[in-house]
Amino acid sequence: MKKIIHIAFICLCITSCEAQPEPTQFSQEALNATFIDIEGESVTFQKILDANKGQTVLIDIWASWCRDCIVGLPNLKALQDQYKDLTYVFLSMDKTQTSWKNSIKKYDITGEHYFMPSGWKGPFSDFVDLDWVPRYMVIDAESNIKLFRAIKASDPKIKEYLK
Repeated sequence: MKKIIHIAFICLCITSCEAQPEPTQFSQEALNATFIDIEGESVTFQKILDANKGQTVLIDIWASWCRDCIVGLPNLKALQDQYKDLTYVFLSMDKTQTSWKNSIKKYDITGEHYFMPSGWKGPFSDFVDLDWVPRYMVIDAESNIKLFRAIKASDPKIKEYLK
């Protein structure tokens, strides 16, 4: 009897633990999340997307204290060399705006830069289920999420969605 109950429990878990499809649209909370641009102005994520409407966007969520982020920069720069017509949006998880801005210069990171004042706990991070940086996303010309989760710039799925 114990064995039957155990098997039934496993079957129940398997059927109720199916993977959920990754989102193709941002939630209203994520769109309303506030970032700081390089000039120090507040901007919502919706405005970032609106400014890049009609373009494919590669989002890189990163931090200067993140070893994997820095190690991955050569692969990201290779993508920038190969896909020059894309927009590259960098969302920083740095602890301070000073370290964020210094790192952009130090590592010569080109693209659009935004600071995430809410960090790991904000509505944007919650929506993307941020549990690791770097994190890469690909957004199409209509602001649809094409690639929701990649943790390496060398992930072949990134190129697949950039074509």
